[in-house]
Amino acid sequence: MVVAEDLALLRDGLIRLLGAHGFDVVAAVDNGPDLVRALLEDPPDVAVVDVRLPPTHTDEGIRAALRAREEVDGLPVLVLSQYVERLYARELLADGRGGIGYLLKDRVSDVGDFIEAVRRVAGGGTALDPMVVAKLMDSRRRALPLDRLTPREREVLGHMAQGRSNAAIASAMVVTEKAVGKHTNNIFAKLGLQPSDDDNRRVLAVLAYLDGWGA
Repeated sequence: MVVAEDLALLRDGLIRLLGAHGFDVVAAVDNGPDLVRALLEDPPDVAVVDVRLPPTHTDEGIRAALRAREEVDGLPVLVLSQYVERLYARELLADGRGGIGYLLKDRVSDVGDFIEAVRRVAGGGTALDPMVVAKLMDSRRRALPLDRLTPREREVLGHMAQGRSNAAIASAMVVTEKAVGKHTNNIFAKLGLQPSDDDNRRVLAVLAYLDGWGA
């Protein structure tokens, strides 16, 4: 695992936390160029990356992660951000592959959720912060295929955007897993996603979700 965070206290805290939960942190960096080298010289099983890194503290972290994913197919990256920035979430999902996550830094304090998100991303899944989903849902919706979805299907898609499995969605919505499966199939059909690898369709559905909610 690689950790990229310029604040020394938070970086050390992440290393200790991840180590305590069985992750082997092989590199910890504090700037964009070093992150690129760490990700490309010895691609990790997963990287936890701050969006903003030196030298400019703008988007070095996300840019380094995106560059690495272009060169290392499916490299799992979990991005941490101080604020909800829709563009970054959209860019992470743009290639239609899994193994990505976008969490607010405050989420790290909820150790269980954070570790679950890291493991989900390492396993090739997606993990979007609930606050990202909430902000998108509170924004002005554009006229896209999402209009075809029922309120219940939109709710299911919102849970999918957080990276939850059908079983986890069923538990959260207090319905059967079979009912969730029916909703997800309806979502795929209404969004025009042809039968293929289910995980890939979930990522594409989330991408449509992100595209369908704008400020």
